[in-house]
Amino acid sequence: MVVGNVNATEMCDSVVIGGGPGGYVAAIRLAQLGQDVILIDKRPTLGGVCLNEGCIPSKALIHAAEVFEQMNHASTMGLELDGSVKVNMDKLQDWKSGIIKRLTGGVASLEKGNGVRIIQGVAAFRSPKQLEVIGADDRVQMVDFDNVIIATGSVPLELPPIPVDGDFVIGSTEALDLREVPEHMVVIGGGYIGLELGTVYCKLGAKVTIVELQDQLLGGQLEPEITRVLNRRTKKLGMSVLLKHKAKSATPGKLVVEDTEGNTKDIKADKVLISIGRRPYSDGLGLDKAGLATDDYGFLAVDIERRTSVPHIFAIGDITGQPMLAHKAYREAKVAAEVIAGHPSAYDVRCVPAVMFTDPEIATVGLTEAQAKEAGYDVKIGVFPWKASGRAMSLGATEGLSKIVYDVETERILGVHIAGAHAAELIAEGALALELDAFLDDLAHTIHPHPTLSETVLEAAEIALGSCAHFQSSNR
Repeated sequence: MVVGNVNATEMCDSVVIGGGPGGYVAAIRLAQLGQDVILIDKRPTLGGVCLNEGCIPSKALIHAAEVFEQMNHASTMGLELDGSVKVNMDKLQDWKSGIIKRLTGGVASLEKGNGVRIIQGVAAFRSPKQLEVIGADDRVQMVDFDNVIIATGSVPLELPPIPVDGDFVIGSTEALDLREVPEHMVVIGGGYIGLELGTVYCKLGAKVTIVELQDQLLGGQLEPEITRVLNRRTKKLGMSVLLKHKAKSATPGKLVVEDTEGNTKDIKADKVLISIGRRPYSDGLGLDKAGLATDDYGFLAVDIERRTSVPHIFAIGDITGQPMLAHKAYREAKVAAEVIAGHPSAYDVRCVPAVMFTDPEIATVGLTEAQAKEAGYDVKIGVFPWKASGRAMSLGATEGLSKIVYDVETERILGVHIAGAHAAELIAEGALALELDAFLDDLAHTIHPHPTLSETVLEAAEIALGSCAHFQSSNR
């Protein structure tokens, strides 16, 4: 129902709902292909959760915490600091905010430079080819279009017994804006977001406890070798981990948790961070008026062109299902835009890499060893431990490994999994190998620069082939 004052109706070839990684890229690509485009976002700044309160700010804090930890241990390399190293959270937050401002401002400039019209407000369908957009001042802007891309992203899951109050109980958004390091922080959820932020504040001086309902961190989806590396490092950092525990209640100063046998215990807490996952942002879009319906989890079904069941309505990013990753949305954005503009395109990727900026970093692409066996492959592996890498030693980063999963009969690479410093940068080689349907010898015969961490992937392939000169292994 239209409320407030109504502006004149805007018309365009294509409209994009949501200015996050998928949405802003889709708008730019549509404009590049000659479309008259409107981009709608509820925020005053573009970039969505990723740029404003997710990927970018979290990685800034992760880097700062890593530098802080390295400074505190620099004496092992003969670098002695005169006096203690201190954290100035106000300056740290200002530095982080400066990065966000530059990036979001850059996105806005790119949109305008490509001729994209931007409307700030909350959009909802009134019909399959019309949107109403309610702005901050309650003014309503009607938008008529030929095609639309839904790129609304996702929002954090809530934990009903322990609602976020923004002060004692916080979400990831508030955790990224803290102006003081809490003495005791409890993180509910042992997924990658909770682990990343928990590690940040642990390194900055907080006593951190992770409470996880499952029996493993990160959902138990990792290779067991990588899980062991993560567990060792978490313990070394001084983080406490309570597996198979659920949070029952929170009152200022403490969190009550319960184990599988019903026993409860109190955990001291100055801040409780809720980080139990995310759900698609599909509520309030008026999808029924567009002829659309989500599944039980709030996701929209799409085909390889990213079309929904209504041919002129496309959807990309988190709202289309797992994996809910910005780089997946980037690719989907370009596919949808190109299809709308009449160019042949399809989302036909073989793999989507996943990265976790924990300590150590974890990156994975393709099948795990267990998944490959379940798929019917006769599987073997090649694992190279970073303790044998000269570059890892020189970085003081020997806690890690590179693992390749491959099919015995063909020696085709099925998966690449890395734990260690800069794993997120290294995994692209594995993704390319899978996209190109590469074999072990493709990696093993590719000369990698020395001394680098990228050599660990080469060495893992050589271990699988039985030709590794730098580590004796029984993998074959």
